[in-house]
Amino acid sequence: MTLSPPATLPTTDVDPFSHEVLEDPLPFQAALRDAGPVVHLDRYGVYAMGRHEHVHAALRNWQGWVSGAGVGMSNWRYEEPWRPPSLLLETDPPHHDAPRAVLEPILSPRALRRLRAHWFADAEDLVDALLDGAGESVQLDAMSALAETFPLRVFPDAVGLGREGRENLLPYGNHLFNAFGPDNDLVAQGAGRIAELSAWVNAQCAREALSPDGFGARIWEASDRADITPAQAPLIVRSLLSAGVDTTVHGLGAILYAMATHPEQWQRLRADPTLARIAFDEAVRWESPVQTFFRVADTDTVVGDTLVPEGRKILMFLGSANRDPRRWDDPDTFDLSRDPSGHVGFGMGIHQCVGQHVARLEAEALLAALTRRVERIELAGTPRRHHNNTMRAFGSLPVRLTRA
Repeated sequence: MTLSPPATLPTTDVDPFSHEVLEDPLPFQAALRDAGPVVHLDRYGVYAMGRHEHVHAALRNWQGWVSGAGVGMSNWRYEEPWRPPSLLLETDPPHHDAPRAVLEPILSPRALRRLRAHWFADAEDLVDALLDGAGESVQLDAMSALAETFPLRVFPDAVGLGREGRENLLPYGNHLFNAFGPDNDLVAQGAGRIAELSAWVNAQCAREALSPDGFGARIWEASDRADITPAQAPLIVRSLLSAGVDTTVHGLGAILYAMATHPEQWQRLRADPTLARIAFDEAVRWESPVQTFFRVADTDTVVGDTLVPEGRKILMFLGSANRDPRRWDDPDTFDLSRDPSGHVGFGMGIHQCVGQHVARLEAEALLAALTRRVERIELAGTPRRHHNNTMRAFGSLPVRLTRA
């Protein structure tokens, strides 16, 4: 579309998907918030919002800001999706209702209690294996050794996947999250393997590929009850595999980075491990592994003093909202005394992340194991960022763990 923004609307020609901004998005996000409730991104012809008040409201207003036209840059009112849309993330009521209703009880805190003891024991085993025989301290890459390894151990088991091929989940998810942005070099990097990776993931969603006691089997049982159709069941399983690994991996990377750079907060957590869930949510607010999502204005919609025309894309900067000083005191500080509830790192409203309780339990298990065995977590080198059009991530996080 070639419509021009109103003359009074703040505009910017900065590319939020450039490597410079992806490396350090905070200066751009501060300028975005200061410019006003809505800013026009001239490079892409889309609107953007970065203040917590407006991002939070837009996420809750599914009637005005729809997801069914795509939550990436592509506008499905005018373009064909490159893959079948997610029944959870990229549909609106009534199409969204049945898949969500099926998945919520499967991933509820009550349902996850049966996994708690096993996941805590698995985390203990992982940390023990890293520390045993290592002397007073051990140096390792916290991303590959902890943040990636633990979710890939426990989450596919919970879904019901076999052991072979799990390494495919990370590059598959990485490409999906890149594809929510513009068709840039990051998308091109993953394009060569996406057909192979998609075929593997799709095969894992079939009923016969899943163990009889996992999340996937329970989704298929819902199709037996006619709560969903047999055609919907594998797509819902696919949603778990698409969004349930990378997001948790980078959430764990965020909390490990926070603890390595805030030793006083680490000691506070060691003294009171019940703060683990608050610590994880504060890390999700502070680092915001999911940085952005798009919506489409279903009708002419006013934000602040700006009218966003019907059918136009708006880019919501979740990471910016989570560091908005209009909402948070001292937002750039990681602080366990803060109440992080209200952050939009898991979204908000009816499309809020349905797997957030799974991520919290994984984080709680890993942090519990670390607080018991590790006195200090320190950076042992310069962290390296991993650039992704949607995710705030680390490619490498060198740390030193000192035994308790």
